[in-house]
Amino acid sequence: MTIEIKVPVLPESVADASIATWHVKVGDKVSRDQNLVDIETDKVVLEVVAPADGVLSEILQAEGETVLGEQTIANFEEGEGASSGAAAPAQASEESSQPSGNKGESVEIKVPVLPESVADATIATWHVKPGEAISRDQNLVDIETDKVVLEVVAPADGSLSEILAPEGETVTGEQVIANFVAGSVASAAPAPAAEAASEENDALSPSVRRLLAEKGLDAANIKGTGKGGRVTKEDVEKSLQAPAATTAAAPESAPVAALGNRTEKRVPMTRLRKTIATRLLEAKNSTAMLTTFNEVNMKPIMDLRKQYQEQFEKRHGIRLGFMSFYVKAVTEALKRFPEVNASIDGDDICYHNYFDISIAVSTPRGLVTPVLKDTDTLGMAGIEGGIRELALKGRDGKLSMADMQGGNFTITNGGVFGSLMSTPILNLPQSAILGMHKIQDRPMAVNGKVEILPMMYLALSYDHRIIDGKESVGFLVTIKEMLEDPTRLLLDV
Repeated sequence: MTIEIKVPVLPESVADASIATWHVKVGDKVSRDQNLVDIETDKVVLEVVAPADGVLSEILQAEGETVLGEQTIANFEEGEGASSGAAAPAQASEESSQPSGNKGESVEIKVPVLPESVADATIATWHVKPGEAISRDQNLVDIETDKVVLEVVAPADGSLSEILAPEGETVTGEQVIANFVAGSVASAAPAPAAEAASEENDALSPSVRRLLAEKGLDAANIKGTGKGGRVTKEDVEKSLQAPAATTAAAPESAPVAALGNRTEKRVPMTRLRKTIATRLLEAKNSTAMLTTFNEVNMKPIMDLRKQYQEQFEKRHGIRLGFMSFYVKAVTEALKRFPEVNASIDGDDICYHNYFDISIAVSTPRGLVTPVLKDTDTLGMAGIEGGIRELALKGRDGKLSMADMQGGNFTITNGGVFGSLMSTPILNLPQSAILGMHKIQDRPMAVNGKVEILPMMYLALSYDHRIIDGKESVGFLVTIKEMLEDPTRLLLDV
């Protein structure tokens, strides 16, 4: 049976999206819930997964193409429809990864050198288990610091002989966390906990892993009906309808309390979530934070995008989104109001003569704010390219400490999730943060007449210790004026 693969429904504030990466090609056999393609919007990357076991028969929209919500982008054949050669590349890759010898040099796998501001880290996920054949540069383990996830890769073809630091353990810079045998398959028996975690991670699709995390479930307690016993989305949803069945087998590390037909599961915070909580509480308690609001008519920018979208994409190879306009307007406003581009350091006010803007990005591990540097030197295409790179790094857990450090001002766009209005909280040590929101048609009075216009609320939270009301209102009005008349961005008026 042929099934159409479509773009998910996009939020109202997102006009269109683009095809970022196809993870399978025509003729490939795929399993149900396997990620087929990443679709990129202004702020987030959406995954489209296989609806069943089958074969991708046709790709209608190539990488880089602009697409709309619910647009058909591929055709999918349910069942065993692949040609006999479809699995050959995977097989060849598996064979090539096998070590050539039985004995080899022993190598210690260590935690990378941590930045001076990072005291320790946590073992997040082991992607391999002892005795498993590994290729050079294959990711062995994810190590989570306060803000970023570091990948440790294999130094050569070989295998792990021993895991010394299991998942969840706190480690320090250059600590030995595993032993590796180059050019050999280790014979040591894998640690049960590490083996189970690795097998489980390999078997689950990203969408299933997210659903399990959101609902606080353990895949080991769910009977899989997918290929090879794989746990599918439907299996997770069925388990949610019968919570009593999962209670009995709950692991000791995450106890579940039975309350009749209701359950509670207690899980420890991740390191990133704890850091977010600490910093938000610090911002609330150590600053005199106020929020001022305004609204902006987005029709001029929407008309401009519609007029030049195709030419812009052909010229620069990237889609023209809303965020580049926001960043441009903020950069110009920061030039006119230096207090907003400043920060408090002890009893001093530090005025920055450069423009590094933090962009709030939602990732599977939580909200992070990577920095787009020197925005005053970037054109619209440069801004769009920089934001796209940071969003993809955030999605893949590849943001570096360099990506996260610095930043004089933050932009956060809750509109992609449907937020109509919010009061964003400061990103210390910055003194202000701008919240963008959902674009929604509203009746507005224009020259004595009522018109329906696409309006968006703006919210500027600021530290009143350094920024007065006059500056905060003037800053927000400047952004409003530039967004409502984009010509100002070109003429600097």
